[in-house]
Amino acid sequence: MKRQRGRARVALAGAAALCAVAALPGQSWAAGRPSPYVFDAEAKPVKGTPVNINGPELAAGSTYKDSIKPGEKRYYRLNLDARSNAYVSAVAVPRLGTKVTYADQLEVSIEDSSGTECSDGEARFGSAAYARPVADYASRRIEKDSSSCQEAGAYYVLLERDSDAASTSEPWDVELRFVSEPALKSAGPTAAPEVWPSASPAAPAGGPQKRHGGTSFHDSTSLKQGEWQDSIKPGETLFYRVPVDWGQQIFAGADLANSPSGDATKSVSNALVLALHNPARGFVDDESGMYYDGKQKSVSLDPLPPVAYENRYDSDSATSAMRFAGWYYLSVTLSPEIEEAYGGNVVPLTLRVNVEGDADAAPPYAGPAGDFRVTEEDQAAAESGASAQEAAKSDTMMLVAAAGIGAGTVLVLGLGVWTLLARRRTPEDAASAAFSVPGQSGPQGPVQGVGHGPAQGYGYGQYGPPPGQ
Repeated sequence: MKRQRGRARVALAGAAALCAVAALPGQSWAAGRPSPYVFDAEAKPVKGTPVNINGPELAAGSTYKDSIKPGEKRYYRLNLDARSNAYVSAVAVPRLGTKVTYADQLEVSIEDSSGTECSDGEARFGSAAYARPVADYASRRIEKDSSSCQEAGAYYVLLERDSDAASTSEPWDVELRFVSEPALKSAGPTAAPEVWPSASPAAPAGGPQKRHGGTSFHDSTSLKQGEWQDSIKPGETLFYRVPVDWGQQIFAGADLANSPSGDATKSVSNALVLALHNPARGFVDDESGMYYDGKQKSVSLDPLPPVAYENRYDSDSATSAMRFAGWYYLSVTLSPEIEEAYGGNVVPLTLRVNVEGDADAAPPYAGPAGDFRVTEEDQAAAESGASAQEAAKSDTMMLVAAAGIGAGTVLVLGLGVWTLLARRRTPEDAASAAFSVPGQSGPQGPVQGVGHGPAQGYGYGQYGPPPGQ
C-alpha cells in the first residue's frame, strides 16, 4: 500500500496516444496525408461559431465532426439541467506528416452564460511531437459547495487551437462527443482515498494471445485482462478498450520487440506513446519516454487508484480522471521516425493488461448510468475481442430482436384470445358484427368502403373472425 502521490500533468503527450493511424504495407507517411482515424459513422457534421450565442446545440449522447484552423475559436451550445454532470470531449485529427511542436494544442472548455469557465482540458502533442490525433475533455460538474456553473440553462463549449509559428497551418478535423452523468440520489464521500494498492501485479496468466487494435475510439478493439500480441507500423496508432468496474484497478504496459533490420547505431527518442483515457474520453495518464535503439524496450503506466466516484474530488488529474466505471481506452503510437532508422516494416508489439480487484456496487445514480457502467454484454465483448463498433451493432440487433420477440408474443396471444372469443360467439353476434360500425351499436345498413368495393364496411365484414360453431 502507498500514499497517493500527486503527479504533475505531464500528460502533454498523453492525448498523443489518441491517434489513429494505419499505413499501407511498405508505404511511408507522406506530408499532408489524411489520417485514417475512423470517425464515428453517426457523427453529425457541425460548424462552431466565433460568437457563443450563435453556436450550434450539442445533444447528450451524440457525436459531432468539425474542423478548426490555427488561432480560431469555435463555440457550441449546451442546454443543461441543475442536476447532471456534463462532459464534452474533443479529438483533434491533424493530417499525418504535417509539422507540429510541443506548443501546439487544442483546448476545450465549458463556460456558463456569464462567461465563467467551469473547467477546461488541453489536448497536446508534448515531447512526442509528431502529428496524430490528440484528445481531452471539459466538464460541468454539480458540486454542493460551488457557486458557479450550477444553474440550469445555456452553457457554451469553446474550442481554441494554439499553434506554433513553425507548425503546419492547415485545419485539423475535430470529433466532439457530449455525454451526461446522472446525479446521485444521496450524497456520498467527497474526499478521494489517499491510500490504495500500488504494487504492480504479476504478468497476466494464460500466455500471449493475438488481437489487432483499431484506429480510433469508435472502432477500438475490446480486451480483457491478458497479454496481447499485435504489430505496429511507424506512425501508426492502435486503439483498445478494457471494461473496468467500480472498485477495480487497471494496470497496463507495452513491449516493443527488437528490430531485425536497420542501423543499430541509430536511436529514436519518444519512440512509443502508451496512453489511457476514461469512458468520457478524458485523458488519464501516459508514458512516452521510450528510447528505442533497435533492442526490445518496455514501458508501463504509473499505478492508478481503483475506480471510485469520489476520485473526482482529488487535485491530481490522473486520480480525478478515474471517476467512473465503463470502457477505459488504451492507445499505442509508434513514432514515424522509426522508419528512418529501421525501415517501414511492422514491429511486433505486446500489450500487457491487468484488471485487479472485485467489482463494487455502483454509486446511487438517480437515473440510467449510460456509459458509466460495465454490463454483461461489455464483458462478453472483452472476451470475444469485438470492436466498439461491432459491439454497438450487436447491441442494436439484440434490441431489435427483443422488440420483435415481444411484438410477436403479443400478436400470438392476441390472435389466441381473438379466436377464443370468436368461437364463443353465437351466430346472431357474428351477423350483427358483420354490419356494425366501430363506436356504434345495433345493425347498420351497407357501408361503402374506401377502396374495398361495396358492402365491405369498416367492421369485420368478410374478413372478420369466424362465426361461432
